Amino acid sequence: MTERLTLTTRDQQRLTIVTRWIGGSLSTEEAVALLGTSERTAWRLRAAVLDRGAAGLVHGNRGRPSPRRLDPVTGARIAELARTTYRGFNDCHLADVLAEDEGIVIGRSTLRRLLRAAKIPATRSRRSPRYRSRRDRMAQAGLLVQVDGSRHDWLEGRGPTLTLIAGIDDATGAIVAATFRESEDAVGYFMILLAMARSFGLPAAIYRDRAGIFAPTRAGGRPPAEATQVGRALAELGIASIAAASPQAKGRIERCFGTLQDRLVSELRRAGAADLAAANAVLADFLPRFNARFGRPAAVEPAAWRAAPPEPELARVCAFRWHRAVGNDNTVRVEGACLQLPPLGGRSLAGRRVEVELRLEGQLIVRLNGRALLTVPAPPDPRRLREIEIRQPAGPRPAPGGAERPGYPPGPDHPWRRGLLRSAPSRRLTESRSR
Repeated sequence: MTERLTLTTRDQQRLTIVTRWIGGSLSTEEAVALLGTSERTAWRLRAAVLDRGAAGLVHGNRGRPSPRRLDPVTGARIAELARTTYRGFNDCHLADVLAEDEGIVIGRSTLRRLLRAAKIPATRSRRSPRYRSRRDRMAQAGLLVQVDGSRHDWLEGRGPTLTLIAGIDDATGAIVAATFRESEDAVGYFMILLAMARSFGLPAAIYRDRAGIFAPTRAGGRPPAEATQVGRALAELGIASIAAASPQAKGRIERCFGTLQDRLVSELRRAGAADLAAANAVLADFLPRFNARFGRPAAVEPAAWRAAPPEPELARVCAFRWHRAVGNDNTVRVEGACLQLPPLGGRSLAGRRVEVELRLEGQLIVRLNGRALLTVPAPPDPRRLREIEIRQPAGPRPAPGGAERPGYPPGPDHPWRRGLLRSAPSRRLTESRSR
């Protein structure tokens, strides 16, 4: 009688891969990668298939009863004791009593499987929930500001779907800064940082979610030099950045957004706002009334806001900054834009490290050791930097050796476009042979 063999889905996949490997349609490296094993295990599976066919992929213990299995008679006795003598005992307690009084040593997990299979329920279906309580507010205003973004149909179909980025003081519940943006982006958080610093000062810490705007999200993190733009600004301002583990952890700003999605939506509807600019205008008028209605005094005075740095330094901190190397043609490339730098004292800047700074008010500044080399107008959105054309400095630009450098790119009659460079090697080879 032929023995019947049952292959699992995994066994069938492995048989197909090994068969193709033996047939030569797969290389060893490809077979190892598809099997998901080490090369040694792959060769062992191949040898088993060559020796015993498909049966070589089936483990030898499959279908055999375990030598450590529980005796059915003992199992029936345990179930009977659990229903009668030890009725109501929990699983751990029953395992202890069976070992002490009945001489039956059985593990808790094995006992649990036995009792559930015998339709004997657990005495306690679940553990009591852990006690939770609402976190008390911070004692002073300015100790903690919760920030987040809320994407919602604020304009109710009259315009685009916007994202409200806001910060709420934990002690008073007042919205310290807010702005509408097309999406939750670094520009929006820079804007509320600037508005908060100018109106109140700098908080001791912010409480935020784990979005990549604040800190890198890849496994293992990144070195400090690769911190995000907002993370770098918070560090320079001395503001601690605390990541919340869940939306419930920053519940005050989440509940605030719930209130705004009711009241602010109605205010936007009454004003007939239909675009981003109109929505921000309504928001500026609404925030003082909202804070007067829902704000509360802090438990301890005075407030803990720190003084903000001077305006020029604050604007520089809350800006996008990149470090770049100057190219051989004295240009700097950043986010798709190419900027031509003027000579510094008649000398080339090629190879020097410069800092490119994009201000929120729309200025692009290139600095070398703190000295501004070039300042050009730019859109505040870094995604639109590639729209900037190459800008030449004012006045004539000297060329090496005093000669005038030809214009680039090459014209239509340039030798490069006529293909002479491709024929030049063959011409030189013919000349050398004639010599």
